[in-house]
Amino acid sequence: MSTAILTGPPVPGSSLDGDLRSLGFDVKVASDPRDAGALLAAVPAGERVAVVDPRFVGHLHALRLGLTDPRFPASAVPGALTTQSEARPALARALTDVSAPVPGADHGPVVAEGEALPDTLAAALDADGVAVHRPELGSLVAAVPADAESRHTARGAVADVDDEAVRLRSAVKAHDGFFTTFFISPYSRYIARWCARRGLTPNQVTTASLLTALIAAGCAATGERGGYIAAGVLLLVSFVLDCTDGQLARYSLQYSTMGAWLDATFDRAKEYAFYAGLALGAARNGDDVWALALGAMVLMTCRHVVDFSFNEANHDATANTSPTAALSSRLDSVGWTVWIRRMIILPIGERWAMIAVLTAVTTPRIVFWALIIGCAFGACYTTAGRVLRSLTRRAKRTDRAAQALADLADSGPLAQLLAASRPNIKGAWVPPVVAAVGAVALLTAATAYDFGSAQVVVAAVFYVICSAIAVAHPLKGALDWLVPPVFRAAEYGTILILAARSEVNGALPAAYGLVAAVAYHHYDTVYRIRGGTGAPPTWLVRTIGGHEGRTLLVTVLAALLASRGNDFTLALTALAVTVALVVLVESIRFWVSSGAPAVHDEGETA
Repeated sequence: MSTAILTGPPVPGSSLDGDLRSLGFDVKVASDPRDAGALLAAVPAGERVAVVDPRFVGHLHALRLGLTDPRFPASAVPGALTTQSEARPALARALTDVSAPVPGADHGPVVAEGEALPDTLAAALDADGVAVHRPELGSLVAAVPADAESRHTARGAVADVDDEAVRLRSAVKAHDGFFTTFFISPYSRYIARWCARRGLTPNQVTTASLLTALIAAGCAATGERGGYIAAGVLLLVSFVLDCTDGQLARYSLQYSTMGAWLDATFDRAKEYAFYAGLALGAARNGDDVWALALGAMVLMTCRHVVDFSFNEANHDATANTSPTAALSSRLDSVGWTVWIRRMIILPIGERWAMIAVLTAVTTPRIVFWALIIGCAFGACYTTAGRVLRSLTRRAKRTDRAAQALADLADSGPLAQLLAASRPNIKGAWVPPVVAAVGAVALLTAATAYDFGSAQVVVAAVFYVICSAIAVAHPLKGALDWLVPPVFRAAEYGTILILAARSEVNGALPAAYGLVAAVAYHHYDTVYRIRGGTGAPPTWLVRTIGGHEGRTLLVTVLAALLASRGNDFTLALTALAVTVALVVLVESIRFWVSSGAPAVHDEGETA
């Protein structure tokens, strides 16, 4: 239960008391600021407290947005202010200041005429260093009328706007893809409302989406046409639920750290589990597509790392303009180009729809080739545009951006040790060029030489040295955001090539598990950085070796176990299990802790 303090007796005919109670507040009345301070002190420390002017007139959803969003320590709309436990000391100080006697008077500072006490307190919190969130209300009304006439006008404005319609519209993301916007959201928002009215939580819907996708993967693994059709249908159902969970969170403002973790990880778990199901189903029919499944996962993950790295590099860049960006803005001003540009990169809605349809009517091999070709085109399109933006932008990147790129690089103890010597190799192009040289040399050696060749190990050592040089100095160059995706391509690609060239039964499925475990670690790193809590702890990165350590280890295992193929499969499996256990245990510990951020994606994931 939360507590709402009305700063005066309720206004006759007002529904404010009932509205506050419907939002879960226990309503108390204070006669003056000093009384409000006493009521605040009596509320248990961990509870939310709202201060509301009894003259408030507005929509219930305006109050909901202003008073119940759990993501912000303090939030306000005109006439109403709420604080959670971390901001309550500042609220107490503000109430004390307002109620403290002014020299020569028997009362505290007078609130400006026509101004509500909650608004005065919100300004005081801002001045005290507490960021007060003020939600965008749009057509919703939130006002404190000063007289009967203005009250009548405000109530008329409330009656003119359908509160529930606005709430449903705002439950949908502002920037979704074409398929999601026109084929899912028109009805999934109503499913979200149905869930809210029955007390279901976003986390429950997210879990249902995961389970549905896993059942779909199981159906695909049967290798039967009926199983493929059921898998395609269930994958679309899973995507509907995936859209519904976020809409439910926005509709009912049920944000949580656990929800952030589930939302951040389950999309990839669902998609990559479905790839594995398709590969198992194909194997039942004598078609080995594990290399294609792993290739699709590698491509998808590297593509996402390009997105993440570019966004982090330019998160707070100054002089954030370029001719390419200006052209992009002009294209977005023409309605049809917006949808074309969103569709051609094959975002999650279009991608899952394509996978579902092709699964139902074709074969897993065709599904993977269509996926690889489509995603490769999307990756080339977005990466080329971002390279052009970076080359034509005159921006000074901050220490925060450089640190984020260093964290995304995932350098382990070998690269860190060599980088500590600060090799005197500097230049605007050094990090991405050196990283690319090392990656190309390694991937070329893994492809050109026989499986288990010592030359591949030598190339891996060279890659470790290049990795250290690339991160030896702060990543503030125009194209330094390419360093993390180059590292991802080198590590994942090496594992894929070695497993495929080993020609050992089970090596590719084991490699698939290893890449999936490492990719989870990299996605986990991204969402921690997005939430402002920084990368995973250093001990974790060192324990699992960093990208260069794992890559070198896999090449060494291939050389040592080349004549004992089954042992190479067992080694990859053991490495996959070890990485997965270490990463998952620490990740779960973090995301269920009180320090985890309640981050929810507001744009469709590519």
